[in-house]
Amino acid sequence: MLNFQIRKDINLLNRRSQIITAFLTCILGVWILGFSFSSAEVNQDSVSKKRAELEAELGQLETQIAGYRQTITEKQKESTTFERDIAILNAKIQKSLLEIKARKIAIDKLTENIVERSASIENLAGQIDSRKISLAEFIRRINELDETSLVELILKYDNLSEFFGEFDTYDSIQAAMQDSLGEIRDIKTTTEKERKELENHKIQETELKSIQEMEKKRIEENKTEKNQLLKTTKGEEKKYQTILNERQKKAAQIRSQLFLLRGSPAIPFEKALNHANIIFKELGIRPAFLLGVVAEESELGANIGSGNWQVDLYECYQRIGQKKSAEKQKTAFLEITAELGLNPDVMPVSKAPSYGCGGAMGPAQFMPTTWQLYKDSIVGVISRYPGQRSANSAKANPWEPFDAFAAAGLLLKDNGAAAGTRNAEWKAALRYFAGGNWNKPSYRFYGDDVMSLAEKYQEQIDILEQD
Repeated sequence: MLNFQIRKDINLLNRRSQIITAFLTCILGVWILGFSFSSAEVNQDSVSKKRAELEAELGQLETQIAGYRQTITEKQKESTTFERDIAILNAKIQKSLLEIKARKIAIDKLTENIVERSASIENLAGQIDSRKISLAEFIRRINELDETSLVELILKYDNLSEFFGEFDTYDSIQAAMQDSLGEIRDIKTTTEKERKELENHKIQETELKSIQEMEKKRIEENKTEKNQLLKTTKGEEKKYQTILNERQKKAAQIRSQLFLLRGSPAIPFEKALNHANIIFKELGIRPAFLLGVVAEESELGANIGSGNWQVDLYECYQRIGQKKSAEKQKTAFLEITAELGLNPDVMPVSKAPSYGCGGAMGPAQFMPTTWQLYKDSIVGVISRYPGQRSANSAKANPWEPFDAFAAAGLLLKDNGAAAGTRNAEWKAALRYFAGGNWNKPSYRFYGDDVMSLAEKYQEQIDILEQD
């Protein structure tokens, strides 16, 4: 009888020891978590310091870029002189060089953020595994206790309140463990979401960096133009004015020069200007500005190359996890080509580069879903000018030059370009390119490029009007 009693007392002590051990495991897990977060805070200080340095350098560059942009704007208001045009070329060259440098810094900053978030996710994943082990051990020990007869357990307590109080402790500790595990899972989910957003930002920055290879080409063009001016005029204003007068006599050459389009055959500048003049009459978008936007989009499209909708649009969106967007773009593209009686497999779209997806259509480079949104409004414009189109169909065609001009004009009007001021046009161009992200410093080169092209086309339009 005594041995039986001792055995029961030992079992009770073991059960209480198990409870204490499980509880201490929880406490140990919390301590480990706290230690890991403390270590993360130390790393965070280093990352934050480097990020602050990058921010400061980026801020300085953006201030310098804004200064060159202002110089260009102010100089363009002056009368055309050799000194003025050389100053504009110099400012454009320096601005482009600084923009490329700023983009690299922005990418470096995002890379630091991604590394930081990745480390945080790995840390949290380890904590989750640790908590799972602790929770599993706790459950296992509770199961061992459950194997003991309930009557036997009750008889070993002095009263029922002590018994239920002891097992309330089980429930409390288990609930705390579960809550802790749930919190870490929530934090991990949030951190992964943040990392994905940062990676998307990095993709955008890499895209812009790739596109700005075109800026390097523009820099070389500006340098070549500058050197040619210096060589031809030897810095003499009188000789420069003579060159300008000779240029103004070449109206016929301006009319016949080709205006390159993406996804459609090039057309004479005179025809492109006629399209732009009609859109100005309909929508109030300045012709030179509209030509600048279409030319910039065509140049970007040509830089990317021709693609296929299945590979560069649908499969690409699937591959990056945007399945809903993939289905929407696919449906819209197939509807557009079916309505026009076109074979979707042979119609050109922008090719997916290494940093994103393609699928933009025609000279205006509209995505299929965006084209569908504007389709009825486009038809409303083109239906009044059937002679401007090569297609017999009255349906809107993104690969038809006049339809593309109408589409671009409608979107630019919605973006505020009809106000006609330089600032309104610049913002409208950025919205055309980047939508709601138009105000990011990384995108400003696009607006500058468009306004530079618009200035060139305005000079040509002025020459034609004087002829």
